[in-house]
Amino acid sequence: MKIFEAIRKDHDIQRKLLDELIKTSGDTERRTHVFEALKHELKIHEDAEERHFYKPLISDDMMQNHARHGIAEHHEIDELVEKLEDTEQDSSAWLKYAKDLQHKVLHHLDDEEHTFFQLAGKVLSEKEKEGLATKYVDFMDEARNNVAH
Repeated sequence: MKIFEAIRKDHDIQRKLLDELIKTSGDTERRTHVFEALKHELKIHEDAEERHFYKPLISDDMMQNHARHGIAEHHEIDELVEKLEDTEQDSSAWLKYAKDLQHKVLHHLDDEEHTFFQLAGKVLSEKEKEGLATKYVDFMDEARNNVAH
């Protein structure tokens, strides 16, 4: 497996959770559960991606601005998550912020999958792509297991 496939699998999890979150209208218990799962996925993915995808790319001239842009979008996503945490879940503003979060995350995932991955594919060797995937997957597995216990 290469880093791109590993990241894309987690992107699919995020898309699914975002879709579920938007559909939780009127079910506060379900909304809380899905939001907690989404927050965790976004946080561990951000940490893993910054360490095992962006960090190795940021020193490359062709990737530096893209890596910085991706990291900046992670911070924007974090701010939207905080806004959701600070808003009552049964208010109409909460759903608006959840949709804003969905829009921002989907934009970020599309940027990565349709631009960053192609450029990074030209910068990274096959061995680097596989090595980064291993480190990324190990990091994600450990982060998920720590929550399960």
